[in-house]
Amino acid sequence: MTDQETRAADWLATITPEQMTKVSEGTFSDLIGLRYTETTPDRVRGEWTVKPHLYQPAGIQNGGVYSTVIETLASVAGGIWYGAKGTVVGVNNNTDFLRAVRDGNLVGEATPIHRGRLQQLWQVVITDEEGRVVARGQVRLQNLPG
Repeated sequence: MTDQETRAADWLATITPEQMTKVSEGTFSDLIGLRYTETTPDRVRGEWTVKPHLYQPAGIQNGGVYSTVIETLASVAGGIWYGAKGTVVGVNNNTDFLRAVRDGNLVGEATPIHRGRLQQLWQVVITDEEGRVVARGQVRLQNLPG
């Protein structure tokens, strides 16, 4: 791992939700409006507001947004946990769409299922303002040692 990669991994281990939101400006997660609310090695949470530009043709939240949020929260969480040991990359994302949403705020929460030497598995649950699960997914991450 280069010195720059080591410094980036060290910084990620202590990143605040506000810093992570700022770092994400100009990225795809920023485009959908994802804001981080918790960033720890054991849980990463984020929220966004469903808006018409995120709809699929039927006028509901596009499933690709759920997949993006699930991949993003799991990857950030896995990176924070893995820290200075290296970087992580997603190798599989399975997302289930459970409830159609047309408006409101949604919250995603990533928690670990397994964190091993070479791979991690994270579960992400997305809920609406009433606490109902609207989507869930899991992401397998490959740990890339430095």
